[in-house]
Amino acid sequence: MGAIVGGDAPHRVAGLPGEAGPVGLTLALGRLRSLGVTGWRVALPAPGHPLGLSGPPDFNARALDAGEAAVGHGAGWGLVPEVSEAGPAGDLHVEVVWHCLPVREAPPADVPSLGEAERELAEALREATVVLTRLDVAASGPVAEAALDAYRARAHAGGAPLAPGYPPRAVRVLELARRVGLLVSLAYGNGHGGAVAASEMAARAEALRPVERVARRAQVAAFNAYVEERERGRP
Repeated sequence: MGAIVGGDAPHRVAGLPGEAGPVGLTLALGRLRSLGVTGWRVALPAPGHPLGLSGPPDFNARALDAGEAAVGHGAGWGLVPEVSEAGPAGDLHVEVVWHCLPVREAPPADVPSLGEAERELAEALREATVVLTRLDVAASGPVAEAALDAYRARAHAGGAPLAPGYPPRAVRVLELARRVGLLVSLAYGNGHGGAVAASEMAARAEALRPVERVARRAQVAAFNAYVEERERGRP
């Protein structure tokens, strides 16, 4: 549970069936399991891209506003986080309330297989590197290397990126997707390089957009691999 909440205040779940008010995350997950939820899929939607969602529209809209959601497998329930800060100035802490809502039991939108995600990441990274190099966008150099070193240190300190039971390919795909996502962030954040003209800046954004999309799809594929593997293993 600590890996879920990190340094946040204890997470709560609102709207849980049978409860009048918010309850703790442990109680909520146990209740949802008793209601038939056997696993969770991750959704990382963005405008125009309902990645990992299956409806209905109310749940999808809330998930899109949050940028993420957890969709139950085995029963029609999902969780959407609402994040806020509380406390006096200088001593703020993060509070997270997960809203429990009905979801449609259907295949999630636009989630690739692990094999597809791995191939897409490699291809998108090659294509974007050519374009960004031509536009002189700095996704390398001392600033980028420092950020990558910090990322590697955090990853090493955090141990395995996925819980035991995930296929090794899921771990590999998630690590590559996170690295690609970091490089995209660096390309956006390190100034315009030589791409000072408006047309060149637009070309850079056009080059990064599909890479960012592919990285998000790959992360969802990796996180959801455990549920997908169990589903395929059913007799």
